[in-house]
Amino acid sequence: MKVAFFTLSVTALLTAFSIVTAELPIGADLPNGDAALKDISGKDITLKKAMKENGLLVMFSCNTCPVVKGYQERTNEICNYALGKKVGVILLNSNEGGREGGDSFDAMKAYGSRNAYKWYYAVDKDNVLADVFGASRTPECYLFDKNGKLVYKGAIDDNPEDTDAVKTKYLQSAIDATVAGKDVATKETRSVGCGIKRKG
Repeated sequence: MKVAFFTLSVTALLTAFSIVTAELPIGADLPNGDAALKDISGKDITLKKAMKENGLLVMFSCNTCPVVKGYQERTNEICNYALGKKVGVILLNSNEGGREGGDSFDAMKAYGSRNAYKWYYAVDKDNVLADVFGASRTPECYLFDKNGKLVYKGAIDDNPEDTDAVKTKYLQSAIDATVAGKDVATKETRSVGCGIKRKG
């Protein structure tokens, strides 16, 4: 009975924290591009406004996930890389279940400042964008080309545990191909990280 109860409890928690709708398919248009999002600057931003001439990188992230923290240096590198290639960048915090704690707006502002963010970091209120994208993890990346078409989704690279052991930089390769007007070779990978904490 204890095992069965434990299983049910874990299932209930996973359901509360990780329910997602169907995943956004490769080739899909940028969804909810005009929806207002509160950035850590205090100003409202939209996905369309965040886009630059060569596209947009949308990354679901947070302040509290150990995987996000472990990836932080690489996150900064790839976000700066994208901006250098004239690809807009916006990080979205969809952890509505943690909004009273470590993923509050004030905590987001402090985290962004501490990590020298030069890009947007916005609140995804009520998980609206996470649900539309079908995002389930942090960090999880979605790259759109200049026409607003999804060309890559998934992980930053192939090794979340060890920077020195990375063999394939999926997201950087996708950015390079997109900027060059070429087809992205690897369009989907599996992101590894903490489940987005949706409100139950």
